[in-house]
Amino acid sequence: MRTLEVKAGNITIGGDNPIVVQTMCNTHTADVDASVAQCIGLAEAGAQMIRLTVPSLKDVENLAEIKSRLRGRGIGTPLVADVHFSSEIAIAAARVAEKVRINPGNFHKDHEKAREQFARLVDVCRECGTALRIGLNHGSLGERITGLYGNTPLAMKEAVMEWLEMCIENDFYNVVVSLKASNTIVMVEAYRLLAAAMKERGVVFPLHLGVTEAGNGDSGRIKSTVGISALLSEGIGDTVRVSLTEPPVNELPVARYLADRYDRRLHSSLASVSIEGRKAVATYCSPSRERLMLDVSCDFGKRLLDKELDDVVICGTYTDESGMEQVLDGSGYSEYLADELMQAARRRFYRPEYVACPGCGRTMYNLESTFNEVKRRTSHLKGMVIAVMGCIVNGPGEMADADWGYVGEGNGMVSIYKGKTPLLRHIPESEAIDKLLELIERQQDQDR
Repeated sequence: MRTLEVKAGNITIGGDNPIVVQTMCNTHTADVDASVAQCIGLAEAGAQMIRLTVPSLKDVENLAEIKSRLRGRGIGTPLVADVHFSSEIAIAAARVAEKVRINPGNFHKDHEKAREQFARLVDVCRECGTALRIGLNHGSLGERITGLYGNTPLAMKEAVMEWLEMCIENDFYNVVVSLKASNTIVMVEAYRLLAAAMKERGVVFPLHLGVTEAGNGDSGRIKSTVGISALLSEGIGDTVRVSLTEPPVNELPVARYLADRYDRRLHSSLASVSIEGRKAVATYCSPSRERLMLDVSCDFGKRLLDKELDDVVICGTYTDESGMEQVLDGSGYSEYLADELMQAARRRFYRPEYVACPGCGRTMYNLESTFNEVKRRTSHLKGMVIAVMGCIVNGPGEMADADWGYVGEGNGMVSIYKGKTPLLRHIPESEAIDKLLELIERQQDQDR
């Protein structure tokens, strides 16, 4: 699907241009030294755009200093300012960053006031040559929209189209759009609806793809690849981010794989496939374990999401880190990979489903280690959805599908949620996982 072209610094997104790979710093923007060092590392690792959180007007100044130092080092990678809850910060950031990301669900509580402030933001973006991302997440839909359409992919599409109409009214087209969700079915359906709506409207903006709060490890990589590849295979998507609860540099190989594959520079290691009813039997000859994992996710994720298939059997070989060929047929890894694929496509659940943000400058605790400990202690809760969120900004909203949530408050404190309802607040981190397990066990006893 050919889109408008959007300029963000030295990068052009959309049109006939290659897919752009981006990531986000998990440093605090106030820590200029750490942020500069991480940006340098990410740029050297292949990041084509780098996002930093900007929670205050003071952080706009910090972002300007970060940008100045990077440019002084000869690093021209465009910077994206991530702004929540303050139109004034977004307007200030548009004078510094090459691109500003806002979330329609929390740009301004009053819709008419939001329209006025958005027009001001657009004027500054136009004046400064700054790109804009209308970045909606499933869990941050406004009450007005959910009241009309529910918490659905349709609501996501309708919410974004309102803001795109405002862009068109203001004759501003340097805009990228995203509709992320942690649920791959919701994410894919929302993007499909929006792509069709923009095509019908006759103005097609570039799309930024991502499965938000995908988690970490193999499951995070497979889940992200299933959702993103389903859309890229249909010609939907111009820029990607793989959101992992790991150091941000770890996101880039997966994102680069997706960009290269759907820019037709990379081919699957699939050797053969046969279809037996609604089951695929696939044989691979893969150069690595990770490559096999990503190839399988691309080859069959969309067909599982769309219920064209009910199961996949994975056979063949891959080369391990020592250079030895490993046979998949009948191995535990083959079955494990198939289970992860089925869960990512939400067709079969063999373990808990985890929702975990990748972390950013708003995160106030050690997200990675906490998430790994929560996973370790809840691994027996098959079918349950558990969220581990870095801060209160995105936490309650983005864990929309979760049964239980662990949300950082800052200052060593945590809130525990059941669904979107806070059950416990201001719990010390040292006690929070125990409290979460106690609440889950109590609920299970009541349900018996």
